[in-house]
Amino acid sequence: MRVTIDLDDALIAEIMEITGLPDAQEAVEKALREFVRIHQQRPALDELRGIGWQGDLDEIRDRSSTDEA
Repeated sequence: MRVTIDLDDALIAEIMEITGLPDAQEAVEKALREFVRIHQQRPALDELRGIGWQGDLDEIRDRSSTDEA
C-alpha cells in the first residue's frame, strides 16, 4: 500500500538508529510491526496480572533462621 504522510524527521532518524535499518520505509514498517506485536500481547499480559506467588515470606524467613542455628 502506498501512502504519503508527513513524519517527524528526528523521529524517523531515531527509529532508523534504533533498528539499524538504513532505509526510512523499512524502519517505519519495523516500528509498526513492533507496535502491533506489543498490542497483540496485551491480552496475555492482562491475564498474567495478579498471578503471583502465594507463599508466606515471614514463614520462610523464620525457617531459614531456625535452620542456620
